[in-house]
Amino acid sequence: MAGSIKNVVIFGATGMSGLATLPKAAEAGYNVTVLVRDPARLPSGHKASRVVTGDVLNKEAVRRAMEGQDAVIIILGTRNDLSPTTMMSEGTRNILDAMKARGIRKVIACMSAFLLWDRSKVPPRLVAVTEDHDRMYQVLKDSGLDYVAVMPPHIADNHPLTEEYTVTENMLKGRVISKHDLGHFFVKCLSTTEWDRKTVGLSGEYS
Repeated sequence: MAGSIKNVVIFGATGMSGLATLPKAAEAGYNVTVLVRDPARLPSGHKASRVVTGDVLNKEAVRRAMEGQDAVIIILGTRNDLSPTTMMSEGTRNILDAMKARGIRKVIACMSAFLLWDRSKVPPRLVAVTEDHDRMYQVLKDSGLDYVAVMPPHIADNHPLTEEYTVTENMLKGRVISKHDLGHFFVKCLSTTEWDRKTVGLSGEYS
């Protein structure tokens, strides 16, 4: 664990990837805060040290969640809603503004691997969500913070934790990553500067 990072806040902790990341961060020794709209979506026995109820679009809720933090993990998503949205980019802007106000520099953020593709190849039904990921990515790059932009392909619910996956800068070599390996990488980024201010694709091989 990086000496300077002990407290981490996760935004998007009740989504599939968030629920896989939360226990891994706690098991690695971090004190984890989560901002959730509905605490009931957290499993019983969850490992969060602190639960803040609120919405990422509410600046005051984001500020409350940011109190006492050293680093941030952003795993925002729209679940199965593929309609046009600005939730992820606006939420990210609120998060980054709150980080700057508190002098927090480290942020790991998850976006779509479609950002690494020729945009004309994005399936039409996913264009609207991808466009907001693009806005989110731009906000991140313009922030001046120590960001890691993580762009996974298909995130699999049914593949295991292997801790053996391929990380490639500005490109993607595979078609799938397990939610557990994705969470493992998010937490790994907290203890290294190797991928700071970089855009990485992530993929694994599963039998």
